[in-house]
Amino acid sequence: MVLKRIAYAVCVLALLAGAWGLYDRLVYGHQHAAYGSYVVWGLWVAMYLFFAGIAAGAFMIATLDLLFGIPVLRGIGRLALWVALVSLAAALLSIWLDLGHMDRIWKVYLQGSPSSVMAQMVWGYTAFGFLALVCLILALTRPASRLLRTLMIVGLPLSLFISGAVGALLGVQASRMFWHVGLFPVQFPVFSLASGTAAMLVAIGLFGSRQDPLRSEQLRLFSLATVVLTIVKLYFLWADFSQSMYGNVPQNVKAVEAVLYGQYWWAFWILQLLLGSLVPMVVLALPGPSRNGQWAGWMGVLVLVGFAAARANIVFPALTVPELEALTTAFTGPHLTFDYFPSPMEWAVTAGITGMAILAFLIGNDVLPLRAKMEVA
Repeated sequence: MVLKRIAYAVCVLALLAGAWGLYDRLVYGHQHAAYGSYVVWGLWVAMYLFFAGIAAGAFMIATLDLLFGIPVLRGIGRLALWVALVSLAAALLSIWLDLGHMDRIWKVYLQGSPSSVMAQMVWGYTAFGFLALVCLILALTRPASRLLRTLMIVGLPLSLFISGAVGALLGVQASRMFWHVGLFPVQFPVFSLASGTAAMLVAIGLFGSRQDPLRSEQLRLFSLATVVLTIVKLYFLWADFSQSMYGNVPQNVKAVEAVLYGQYWWAFWILQLLLGSLVPMVVLALPGPSRNGQWAGWMGVLVLVGFAAARANIVFPALTVPELEALTTAFTGPHLTFDYFPSPMEWAVTAGITGMAILAFLIGNDVLPLRAKMEVA
């Protein structure tokens, strides 16, 4: 398959770039990163939100097969669990490399406060990753076991919790008005399901077996789900931005304007809105393209690109607006700036992590029995 060979080659190139970025990160620390004392979160945090959303959403989709037994989705549970595990590894690696002292991660487990949202997220992701791994092993070896169904029952609310906790982590920061939105914990599980659905479009459409008798109907179902979830996503986006503008809180308005008209306008209007939302929504609503693996798969890629841009448009603008206006002139220095765009080192590390995730998916897709053989009755 030509596409698969191209994907393998691209992954190798991405890993080479990632090796240089990782070397720079480990040797020079954060010295060559574009963030600093004011903009403390950057590309890696945005990609953590992106990959974590796919992981939670893919697990939710796996329950439709392995827990609820929806006939048209027979055989996708194992594949969805593998997508969840690969994405979770990429998310945790992204956020781990963002830490100033990576070796102190153990402190969250042994010295973390139970009331800390961040500590709850770390424990939640640990439990989620272990549970997803056990579920995949059981799905491969004992697919009809009661234990698998029990663990999927536990995992469904856990996946909702870890995706909602990301929104809560941002929402509780009252000093950042752009994030201080009560609907964030509600929005993020919806975003997770939408990104997980798009990932399944890519997995089934571009790398699925054409001999699978259910493939066409699965693509149609995920396509329609993507259309509906895109409409919901756009509604949330309108609600957030319109409330921010009508509320007329200066810090919030400036953050929204940075997305709409500032330095991130192209990421919003072109990547997030046009290519990541409107184009896929129109194409996937059509019966023909939505059942075609190439059309549906590439539309899934566009949706994922849009979600990656959307995560960046949540993280970056809030931090590039000063909490105190005087900070812009009170101090000067290379890391005392509110202007942020990822550095080459940050892009290289992200390329390496993305390449690793895609490569892991491809190898698992080729080696593991992720697709159950079945006959249509």
